[in-house]
Amino acid sequence: MMNNPKEQFYSQVEQILDEVREPLILHGGNVELVSANQESGIVEVRLHGACVGCPMAEITLKGGIEATLMEKLPQIKEVRAVS
Repeated sequence: MMNNPKEQFYSQVEQILDEVREPLILHGGNVELVSANQESGIVEVRLHGACVGCPMAEITLKGGIEATLMEKLPQIKEVRAVS
């Protein structure tokens, strides 16, 4: 059991990302959790595969990944893609 709130938050974010991964994988892409800062509410992810360079990547990031994370974890303020 995780007692560390930072580890718990990271784990919660990872579980939610697991829910959005399936459609990404079906289209040849994926998303990796790079960092999740509970204090700032900023989550950093790295897009992989077909997501890299895709014209829809920003829509997927903001409208899909960020929207889902913010809905399920209201303390999240922003999701950023890092390379």
